[in-house]
Amino acid sequence: MHDRPEIEAVLEMESINSTPRIHTGKSSSTDAEDGVFLTWKDLWVTVVNGKNGRPILQGLTGFARPGELLAIMGPSGCGKSALLNALAGWILDPHTRKAGDILINGHKQTMAYGTSAYVTQDEALIHTLTVTEAVYYSAQLRLPDTMSRSEKKQRAETTIREMGLQDAMNTRVGGWGNNGLSGGEKRRLSICIEILTRPRLLFLDEPTSGLDSAGSYHVMSSIASLNRRDGVRRTIIASIHQPSSEVFQLFHSLFLLSAGKTVYFGTLSAANEFFASNGFPCPTLQNPSDHFLKTINKDFDKARGALLLFVTAILTFMTIGGFPSFVEEMKVFERERLNGHYGIIAFVLANTISAIPFLIVISLIPGTICYYIPRLQKGFQHFFFFISTLFASIMLIESLMMVVASLVPNFLTGIIVGAGIQGIMMLVAGFFRSPADLPKPVLKYPLHHIAFHKYAYQGLLKNEFEGLRFENDHNNNNNNVGSGGARPMILTGEDALRDIWHVEMATSKWVDLGVLFAMVVFYRVLFLGINKLKPKCHY
Repeated sequence: MHDRPEIEAVLEMESINSTPRIHTGKSSSTDAEDGVFLTWKDLWVTVVNGKNGRPILQGLTGFARPGELLAIMGPSGCGKSALLNALAGWILDPHTRKAGDILINGHKQTMAYGTSAYVTQDEALIHTLTVTEAVYYSAQLRLPDTMSRSEKKQRAETTIREMGLQDAMNTRVGGWGNNGLSGGEKRRLSICIEILTRPRLLFLDEPTSGLDSAGSYHVMSSIASLNRRDGVRRTIIASIHQPSSEVFQLFHSLFLLSAGKTVYFGTLSAANEFFASNGFPCPTLQNPSDHFLKTINKDFDKARGALLLFVTAILTFMTIGGFPSFVEEMKVFERERLNGHYGIIAFVLANTISAIPFLIVISLIPGTICYYIPRLQKGFQHFFFFISTLFASIMLIESLMMVVASLVPNFLTGIIVGAGIQGIMMLVAGFFRSPADLPKPVLKYPLHHIAFHKYAYQGLLKNEFEGLRFENDHNNNNNNVGSGGARPMILTGEDALRDIWHVEMATSKWVDLGVLFAMVVFYRVLFLGINKLKPKCHY
């Protein structure tokens, strides 16, 4: 994150100076008569959960013109499908709120039936129908009664040919267990059904998903040539994940999203100039779309918080694998205890001391690999704390599983119980959901505060981010990006811990480590107490 601070400035951009003027007033007579000029201004989409809301789209502004193809691109989870759904009026979730203006030819109005169409990612097709049957039946249902049956049939056949499916007209769609159309042909058939009514506004949600480069090009070239074939000046908006260079060149305009915000909106030809002017020129012979997505993808720059939880969770979760062997040890201990060889205190002390060297090795080897490859904080103190936290976490889980073994002697049931306890602890630790958003009964009080993952995760985050300073070469005025007049804004690691991860900053990381070791002692003493009180009997 702090290795590429200049990216953050680009990610806050909403448009560039060369972007055509946003069309929000009345459209020209040509636009109104021949096509749909779609405009959206300050568009927000928010998921509401109780009193809190999480924005999916944040203040987006743009437009799509008749006779042109607009590509919506961005990393996974950036809001591409959410934008399409909002523009198409497909937001059906009662917990989702939409705000902002969406104008059709300069007016707030509802599209007439058949004027717009939406092709989703999933092909909702009946497998037993042929291509001709699927399109013809749809034509019978959707086309107006003023058209004769022969005219509807002619429209269906013409549409099939427009999408290049004339050689598969008598082929069944097919599905699981029976052969039929290929993935690209199914995608074109879905488009066929939607364009029967000659819609002037066409939305496509990742039409190339699951297709190879050749199939993707055939689908998109068929879509791009629709306007030339039937003379309808369609406005086509498509979200697309990672197009090849050939597919990318079929579009006229580009809308780049990252984390629900606009990075770039403008013509395809000006995109390279925009990235080059902001310090990210596209290398020679590289696919521009790949370069754009790699540049704006913030998920892996921010590697880091998820990495810390992942390392802690995976290493500790794998400790459950030793549960069956521990159950066998318990059987040996019970037999020897009954014969008076030694007591429970001796067993707990011996088990603890003998396990420490092996737990150190288990913590040190994978911990060293995981620490230096992603280039976490330099310095022996930071590395020592990282390894110590892993060691304490693994020893804690082993102690917890000892308690489980004393209560659930069946190894299969014990593994299920132990895995369930760990899963709940991970969910309430503060990574998957902010501590402030956890429901207070049960999940926050007491589960969040007794989950060891909370203290391991908090300690590792403090170890990694305390003392760091991040520079963002932008200020609150997004229009000054790259102008040279913007003063750098400093974000401290403490600010990130407090505002992004909601870490409790009242205590140091060493206190978090101390809590982990205290939990180790607690679970060992609990194991000792359970076996002290339990009647002496064989497993």
